[in-house]
Amino acid sequence: MKSSKRIIISGGGTGGHIFPAIAIANALKKQDPNTEILFVGALGRMEMEKVPAAGYEIIGLNIQGIQRKSILKNLLFPVKLFNSVKRSLEIIRDFKPDAAVGVGGYASGPLLYAASLKGVPYLIQEQNSYAGITNKWLGKKAKKICVAFDGMDKFFPADRIIKTGNPIRRESVQIAGKRIQALELYKLSAFKQTIMITGGSLGARTLNNSVLAGLDKLIAADVQVIWQTGKFYYKTLIEQLGEEYHPNIKIMEFVNRMDLAYAAADIIISRGGAGTIAELCMVKKPVILVPSPNVAEDHQTKNALALVGHHAAVFVADRDAEAKLIDKAIELLNDKEQQKKISSNIGKMAMPHADEVIAKEVIQITN
Repeated sequence: MKSSKRIIISGGGTGGHIFPAIAIANALKKQDPNTEILFVGALGRMEMEKVPAAGYEIIGLNIQGIQRKSILKNLLFPVKLFNSVKRSLEIIRDFKPDAAVGVGGYASGPLLYAASLKGVPYLIQEQNSYAGITNKWLGKKAKKICVAFDGMDKFFPADRIIKTGNPIRRESVQIAGKRIQALELYKLSAFKQTIMITGGSLGARTLNNSVLAGLDKLIAADVQVIWQTGKFYYKTLIEQLGEEYHPNIKIMEFVNRMDLAYAAADIIISRGGAGTIAELCMVKKPVILVPSPNVAEDHQTKNALALVGHHAAVFVADRDAEAKLIDKAIELLNDKEQQKKISSNIGKMAMPHADEVIAKEVIQITN
C-alpha cells in the first residue's frame, strides 16, 4: 500500500495568501485523508489564528518584510532572515516532508529556500499577475509554478508554469438561489438596485472616502448600498454618520456572509487583490476595480488590467476614485448592455477547481 504524503505549506500575512493555502490543504486531504500537513507562517500574523481555526497545525517564524517606513526595523531583517532559514531547516529535519508549497507572504521565502538546500521538491502558488522578487528568485528551482494569469513566463521558466487559477473560499461564491434571503438579511428592497462595496477585512480608505463623497448622489439615485468599511474605519464612519444613516445605506465593519452580499449586489466595487478577483470571476457580477497603489510592485493594478484587457471589469485609478467612482457606478447601473458584457466576460475567466488541480500537482512532484 502506498504511504500517505507529508506536506509543508508556507506563507500567509493576508487573507489573500491564507485562504488559498487552506483551500489547497483541504483539497490534499480530500484526495487522501491520511495526508499529513504542517503550516509554517510568520509570528504575529493572521495565519497564526486562521490556520488553527481551520484545523491545521502551524509553526511560526520570527520573520518580517522590508519595512518601507522604518530603517531601524530593517536593521533586524538580515538577523531574522538568517534565524528563520535556520529554524526552517530544523522544521524540515523534524517533519521530513515529501514536498513543500509556498503561497507567498513572509514565511514562504525562508521555508522554500531551506527546502531547496535539503533537496525537498517544492511548488510555488503565485496569485498575482506580477511576481514578487522572492518568488521570481525561488522560481528558478521550483518543480512547478501554479499561476492565475497569462504571460507569467516573463518571471518564471515557461516549462514549469501551469495555469490553475487561484483557490477560493467555495462557500463565499455559492450564490445561486440566495437573492431573496440576501435582501431579507440586509433589509433591502427587491425593486431597487444594489451596489456592494468591499475594501477587504481591514478596509480601504480610498473606497470609504469615495462613498462619503458620493452619498448624496447615491441617495438621489435611490440606489441601495452594502458598504463594508473594514475594521480600521468603521468606528469613525459610524460616529460621523450615525448607526441608521439612511435606509438605503447599510454600513458594516465586516461581511460575514460574502455569498449573501454577492447575491444581493447588482454591481460590485472592490480593490484588485488576486483572491478577490478569483471570487468575482466566479460570481459573474459586473465589477468596478479600484486597485490599491500601496502594495508591492503595484501588483493590484496589474491584476485589474488583466481583467480590463478582456473587457471583464471597469477600472478606476485610486487617485481618481473620490471624484469619479460613484458617478461611474451609477452610470454602470443604468447601462444594462455594459453590465451583461462584463458579467459574461468575467465569468469566462473563472477557474473553479484551482485547489484540486494544485493539490494534484503537489502530489505529482513528490513522486
